Amino acid sequence: MKVSTDACLLGAAADLRGATRLLDIGTGTGLLALMAAQRHPTVQIEAVEIDVAAAAQATANAAASPWPGRIRIHALGLAEFAATQPAPFSHIICNPPFFRQSLRSPDAARTTARHEAADTLSFEALAAFAAAYLRPGGLLTVLLPPPEMQVFAQEAAGLGLHPATRLVVRHRPGSRPLRHIVGFRQEAAQVAETELVIRSATDDGAYSAEFRALLAGFYLAL
Repeated sequence: MKVSTDACLLGAAADLRGATRLLDIGTGTGLLALMAAQRHPTVQIEAVEIDVAAAAQATANAAASPWPGRIRIHALGLAEFAATQPAPFSHIICNPPFFRQSLRSPDAARTTARHEAADTLSFEALAAFAAAYLRPGGLLTVLLPPPEMQVFAQEAAGLGLHPATRLVVRHRPGSRPLRHIVGFRQEAAQVAETELVIRSATDDGAYSAEFRALLAGFYLAL
């Protein structure tokens, strides 16, 4: 699960305005942390990853990037990281695993990446951590399919986190929503909703203009 369209969309669409200290939960190979560093010139970034091999690759990727001094990788699960009592964060981003009902892969690392939500990173644990470690006015941004996002939003609401923004991602115009990218804050407010389609309605299936504009700074070819 080194790079995915989901992660790229989250990394490009997350609202980083006012970011000072950001946490990437389940960083994998460091993609979201690196995208945040590229987008924001001063934000300090912490990233946690339970898979030791993936964390080592994220560390190497951060070291090889133009921003090695602003990214720190922790080879820890979220509960272990919380036990270190980190300072509060202005922003938390997460692309949590959500394949809780699908067949498990024989590849152990892929299984961890796909099923960790049910095993070691539950929606409740993620929401509880954010509620405890977001600064006042802070933002938690999460990407999930719509049914899973509904479950997560219920968990978050019970802990005092409320949707503030929602980006609805569709494959083509008029198709069913594939993903929701939702920003949660401690203050309840009317949700600002926008949409993004990945592919245009044309027969050639080219990327849409809005997708190209969003990802232009990250994809080598669009």
